[in-house]
Formats: sequence, structure tokens, C-alpha cells
Amino acid sequence: MIRGGPEDPRAARTRARLRTALLEECAQRPLEEIGVAALARRAGVGRATFYVHYEDLEALAVDACADIVREAVEALHSWQGRPDPRRAPAALAGFFASLTPHLRLYRTLMTPGAGGPLGLVLHRDLREYSRRERERAGAADAALVASAVAATFAGVLADWLHGLLDATPEEIADQVWQLLVALHASR
Repeated sequence: MIRGGPEDPRAARTRARLRTALLEECAQRPLEEIGVAALARRAGVGRATFYVHYEDLEALAVDACADIVREAVEALHSWQGRPDPRRAPAALAGFFASLTPHLRLYRTLMTPGAGGPLGLVLHRDLREYSRRERERAGAADAALVASAVAATFAGVLADWLHGLLDATPEEIADQVWQLLVALHASR
């Protein structure tokens, strides 16, 4: 095994410590006010070690928040059987509710309309997952509908995070769910 490679458990532990330190710091202050040296100290690593793993703080922040992408995809696909077209799966409302502890950081990484580094990752991963699922099901226009689903969900999520959509987590979950069901039914 190559030292520092992706399978190296030491590298994985270091990245985990850096992610945890960043989330702890961001709970107290905006990302723009955090310095690499202080963050590295909090994580118990050297500044040079930080740069072995991450290009900059934004790259670390996107990595630390990447779970939001996995959680969003899982929440959107958590239903069993035939989905209720009006009510979102409980996991989707839970997903929206779970975002509040790091809301400021998510707002920094995802701009309205789903821009920003986290918005791009969410859109890309959700589009790919949706495309694969539609192709597996033999649905028409898999790439087109998958792109629309990803853009709709990521855009609504980003606008909601920025307060452009006034709704509780449960309300926004049901509203975006209805849009996504309509998109899937349109082809």
C-alpha cells in the first residue's frame, strides 16, 4: 500500500480529523474567518499535512459537507413500493431538518440556484444516480429527466438554504417531492 494513498488508513484518519475540526470551527465562525494554521492545530496535524490532503479550505469544506450529497440521494430514494405523489418520504423531510447545524457553511458552499462547489457536486451526483436508475427501469429520456431532476432538487435546496423559499423542512420536502414526481411522470 502506498503511504498517503487513498487506501491508507492513516490518511483517512487525518482527513477525518481535518473534516471534524472544520465543522467544529464553522459552528463558531464563518468559513472566511478560519485560517489553515488554526484549523490544523485544532485537528492535531501540521500545516504542511493539511496541504498534503487539501488544496485549500474550500476543498476541505466541500469534502466535509459531501455527506449532504449522499444523504440527499438516499432521502430522495428512500420510498418503498409506489411513491405517494403528494407526501415526501419521511427521510426527505428529515434530510432538510438535518441541515440546520451547519446552515452557514452550506450557504457558503452552495449559492442560490445550486451554484458553488457543493451545488455542483450535488447536481452531478444526483444526475448520475437518477440517470442510472431510469436506465435500469427502461424509462424514456433517462439523461434528460435525470438532468431536470438534479437541477430541480439542487436549485430548490439551495434557494431554501438561502431563505428564498419560505417553508418548514416538512413543507419544502413535500413541495420538491411533488415537482420531482411530476418530472418523472412527464416522460
